[in-house]
Amino acid sequence: MPTRATKRGEQRTPLDRDCDVLICGASFAGLAVARELSASGARVMVVDRYEIGERQTSACGIPTQWLEAMDLMGAHQQRFGELVIHTPHTTVRYQLPWTFSTFDYRALCELLAQQGSFEFETAKVDGRSGDTVHTDRGEIRAPLIVDALGWRRVLGGGDPIQPPDAYLSRGLEVHPHGRGDDLEIWIDRRYVPAGYGWSFPADDEVRVGVGSFDPRFHVKDTTVQLARDLNREPDGYQGNWIPHRIREATEDGVFFTGDSAGHCLPLTAEGIRTALYFGIACGRELAEVVAGRQSKASALARYGAFSASHRWKFEWMLRVQRLVPRVPPRALAPSLRAIGNRRVVNWSFNHYLDVAHPAFVKR
Repeated sequence: MPTRATKRGEQRTPLDRDCDVLICGASFAGLAVARELSASGARVMVVDRYEIGERQTSACGIPTQWLEAMDLMGAHQQRFGELVIHTPHTTVRYQLPWTFSTFDYRALCELLAQQGSFEFETAKVDGRSGDTVHTDRGEIRAPLIVDALGWRRVLGGGDPIQPPDAYLSRGLEVHPHGRGDDLEIWIDRRYVPAGYGWSFPADDEVRVGVGSFDPRFHVKDTTVQLARDLNREPDGYQGNWIPHRIREATEDGVFFTGDSAGHCLPLTAEGIRTALYFGIACGRELAEVVAGRQSKASALARYGAFSASHRWKFEWMLRVQRLVPRVPPRALAPSLRAIGNRRVVNWSFNHYLDVAHPAFVKR
């Protein structure tokens, strides 16, 4: 269970800590790392600018098997066995070989945190000098440091590449109250020239959004348009930058996981299960270091190689991401209908799940 040593608000005390493992970032990837260290006996500290579960930045959908494998079904909201894809010239409905679920962000983060054993503090991470991480509350020292802070890669070398030059997609979502039965995607240039719109029901709200593969294209007006086309009020705005290119998972002695390593699948922008997947892998390597069974250098090499072994899958999906906007809308419709063959759907979606399979949780 996470514990807090200092007070909040105006009574926050300065930070001056030494620990065995410092995890910067308390969302999916960072909490997955901490989970793997729960039985290690290590002094683990997790820091984040926000409280655990405070700031949702995604549509919060994941293959149901991942929730089951990680004992996170307490956050489950709604399950879908079909995917509906709309284009200007057709609508197709695919029967999936596995189910997809939406979940409550705060509940999942809290459940995941309960599976770890660490000290948690709210602090803004500003940078690093060797084994010392600088925050707005003071300095934290650790021989093992994880950056799970997101696409800015705060603990990396050099100045971060800012949008629109960075390899990022732009996403915006609204959360109107209401219910729905279908998991829906729109590939329609009325909403976005390169990207897609979505509607993810989650019990008593529907998460409606638009994502653009081109970060220069602003999606607020078209997100509102899609919501109103669905007779939904555009309430509860939430947006984020989404990395769509994998990066090095280690640098200068630091472990990077989740969005900071580009562990977000291109084309679909699915980054939650990959954050959990690579977070688990990172945590396992760190646990071996803490136990004295391998060196830090070995852990960096092994984790870096593990992440790199997936690069070809990410790059292949990135090529498809770049191809789809070039397909004429009228040609896209017969292609989607052809893919609707049950065998083809099963083959393609099972291969997609294999990129980060839930069986990895139990290995």
